[in-house]
Amino acid sequence: MTILIKNGTVVTAQGSMQADVLIDGETIAAVLAPGDNALGVDLAASAERVIDATGKYVVPGGIDGHTHMEMPFGGTVASDSFETGTRAAAWGGTTTIIDFAVQKQGERVQDCLAAWHEKAAGNCAIDYGFHQVVGGVDSESLKAMDELIDEGVTTFKLFMAYPGVFLSSDGQILQAMQQAAGNGSMIMMHAENGSAIDVLVAQAIAEGNTDPKYHSLTRPWETEAEATNRAIMLARMTGAPLYIVHMSAKQAVAVLQANRDEGWNVFGETCPQYLYLSLEDQLSQPGFEGAKWVCSTPLRSKAEKHQDELWRYLRTNDLSVISTDHCPFCFKEQKEMGLGDFSKIPNGIGSVEHRMDLIFQGVVEGKISLERWVELCSTTPARMFGLYGRKGAIAPGFDADVVVYDPTGRTEIGFHKTHHMNMDHSAWEGFVIDGHVDTVLSRGKVIIDDNAYHGTAGDGHFLKRGLSQYLI
Repeated sequence: MTILIKNGTVVTAQGSMQADVLIDGETIAAVLAPGDNALGVDLAASAERVIDATGKYVVPGGIDGHTHMEMPFGGTVASDSFETGTRAAAWGGTTTIIDFAVQKQGERVQDCLAAWHEKAAGNCAIDYGFHQVVGGVDSESLKAMDELIDEGVTTFKLFMAYPGVFLSSDGQILQAMQQAAGNGSMIMMHAENGSAIDVLVAQAIAEGNTDPKYHSLTRPWETEAEATNRAIMLARMTGAPLYIVHMSAKQAVAVLQANRDEGWNVFGETCPQYLYLSLEDQLSQPGFEGAKWVCSTPLRSKAEKHQDELWRYLRTNDLSVISTDHCPFCFKEQKEMGLGDFSKIPNGIGSVEHRMDLIFQGVVEGKISLERWVELCSTTPARMFGLYGRKGAIAPGFDADVVVYDPTGRTEIGFHKTHHMNMDHSAWEGFVIDGHVDTVLSRGKVIIDDNAYHGTAGDGHFLKRGLSQYLI
């Protein structure tokens, strides 16, 4: 159908302007100044539906480049399915996710990717793509990295943490980076010194320090900064581009900044939890409550001003993307697996529904600009992950993934309020946002409107991604 979104303020990474947006089928047909009759027709009269966006922002749908739906971890499985997780994402103005297909040592990469396709196909409310976790680097998985590029999987994640599960040796990382340098793909890195962390964890438990806050205290900033530096040095040796996921420590980002200033192709991502939550306010809550906020990398100390510094690095573009690392677990039965031993708490926070709102609050508070909000949450992820030209902008020819956002609205986050994720609690309980997602379109279909969900499982399509625009 044809849809006209009129009288809104179209916001892009480059600027904002009063404009009408004409959608024809699944794509944006035109962006016109109000009253512009360049197409020679009365758009309001000819469109099959008109959405009045007076006083509201019209922005490209959010792209969450880091999610874990149905991911096995720590003896359990992330509680959001591709159906529930992508529906929740839609409620929050996110119209594309990129999830992680997971390969472990001894498994065939192609088989693992096929398993994730099977989980997602026909179940997603919004469009989706995959990164590939390479947990077992060997000659066969290195060859598979070349094959997967043709299948639209052009990013490969390695781990410097979780010995015996995902951790790759420096030599294996070097080999994978050499492969990426040769085929044009990008390496994503979980940068923590897992071997050192395991020693600190064992010592803490032996001393009887088992509360959730010790998850952070046994993963000090030095373990993140050291691993970040080591990953970048390996990338420099090979010429491979590098994207460091879920950065939480200001000292680690300082390492990244120094290398970016020297011209190296390294990028950083952070997440809402590292901008707003802390060791003191969340992880240190009485009893076992802090388990709700156990994630890796961990929440950092507010007293050390990590959160303030991360916002600053977002302004300077040393942190280029905000994703969620959405990996939800219920408190009952799942998080409680770690009662008496914080090391057994499944690592993860649910945020896919709230990212766009939470980062808009940063606009309200003057931490970033309106245009930077769109850039961090949509445009740069599209460019970073080979989707730009289809996703990430309000422009003719792009997919009609559009959010009408009301800056005068109000969003009260909580389990019994705006919560649609498959969890029994909210990590964001009590947060209030000075803004509201009013209408969401995914490829021209209205899936959220008038506080109701109008989509269906299977609306989302798999996205074959190209190479990162930043690497060409």
